[in-house]
Amino acid sequence: MAKNKKTEELNWSYAPSLESTDHIQLQKKYELFIDGKFVKPKSGNYFDTINPASGEVLASVANAGKEDVDKAVKAAKNAFKSWSKLSGKERGKYLYRIARLLQERAREFAVIETLDAGKTIRESRDIDIPLAANHFFYYAGWADKLEYAFPNRKVEPIGVAGQIIPWNFPLLMAAWKIAPALACGNTVVLKPAESTPLTALKLAELLQDAGLPAGVVNIVTGFGDTGEAIVRHQDVDKIAFTGSTPVGKKIQQIALETGKKCTLELGGKSANIILDDAPIDQAVEGIVNGIFFNQGHVCCAGSRLLVQENIAATVIQKLKARIQTLIVGNPLDKNTDIGAINSKKQLEIIEKYIQLGQAEGAEMYQPECTLPANGFYCKPTLFSNVAQSNRIAQEEIFGPVLTIQTFRTVDEAIQKANNTQYGLAAGVWSDKGARLFNLTSKLNAGVVWGNTYNKFDPTSPFGGFKESGFGREGGIHGLAAYIK
Repeated sequence: MAKNKKTEELNWSYAPSLESTDHIQLQKKYELFIDGKFVKPKSGNYFDTINPASGEVLASVANAGKEDVDKAVKAAKNAFKSWSKLSGKERGKYLYRIARLLQERAREFAVIETLDAGKTIRESRDIDIPLAANHFFYYAGWADKLEYAFPNRKVEPIGVAGQIIPWNFPLLMAAWKIAPALACGNTVVLKPAESTPLTALKLAELLQDAGLPAGVVNIVTGFGDTGEAIVRHQDVDKIAFTGSTPVGKKIQQIALETGKKCTLELGGKSANIILDDAPIDQAVEGIVNGIFFNQGHVCCAGSRLLVQENIAATVIQKLKARIQTLIVGNPLDKNTDIGAINSKKQLEIIEKYIQLGQAEGAEMYQPECTLPANGFYCKPTLFSNVAQSNRIAQEEIFGPVLTIQTFRTVDEAIQKANNTQYGLAAGVWSDKGARLFNLTSKLNAGVVWGNTYNKFDPTSPFGGFKESGFGREGGIHGLAAYIK
């Protein structure tokens, strides 16, 4: 079988299981999506989005300035007049249509997500795109039932929602934010991350095909100054942000100054706790999924393993053996377990933390594997003999790096798990339900999984405490953030 032309052009290593990029339509240049059509940026400035698997340019993307943001907000404000008065039943029809189109074009979206973000095609195809469609389906069902969801609350849309999403789950985060906002009668100005804008722009094309009224969803691409222009705009009534804690703090301050409603989903340093009666083989799979899923680019990643002392040696031995079987390589290869790090900048951050962990005296383990010559890749990494005060145990690395600590008693596990500035997620593994419920009730985390990890559903709320942010997305809670 011959290599296809695009594979040769982008210098990816060929494999029989490589997902074909034939029939995937990527433009050389992408414009802003404002008031139902694609328009050039006022400044005429563009930036490149890079394929992290090869380091090569995928496309040139418009860089929105303040005037472009103002145009988008005005379009959203104007569209709000009619969209907010549309019946919930009619709004639901649009959301349902978007969901169906996403399902029909799932393969195209999955391949583009993998090209732009570096995540494996299996994750894009089996998790991200189906979940994005399911969020639109779920909120389509709620659009005409809001008064039943909030019987004691005035159910009116807020207005124009400014939404800023991260690079780790580009399309899924767009769906998390757009679907509930539209279901409640709001309009949207969305800014995707500058390193992963392509599926959001492809979604804009889909919205056109779905017949969504002009101005209901506007998508402006750019960097931090574009996001700040959205946050500061006087006609933006609500801000929803997912991203880093430092940026979230800045957004919260601006929101307080301007009186905007605000929800923030920020960083995490989540504990994955293994009790001595846990099903060890199952727990090892949960540990691997908890930290190496999406290359560790997950805010709720189980990046801190806390394992009971009397089974620690067994768990670590099995974990090392399992990691040795993981395949790091081309994200388009269906056999790949760990794809490319999202950007050169993020890879450099991860590498600095790996060096720091060794300098702090922790014991490092990496499997024997050869990384691709081109692109941005990192071996899965374990650190044992980690102290609670070590920076690698306290700071979010956002990469495939796991720290391992031991504990003797459940109380010690709780103390270590809660001893962090974050409070987003946690996992607990035990063979006894009573131990699970006792421990989970004492963890300061917004999401706690029992005998599993990284399981998501549109019906379940997601969000954190402390410096992991406030507000919830998903479920009825996700609607509450978009009504008065």
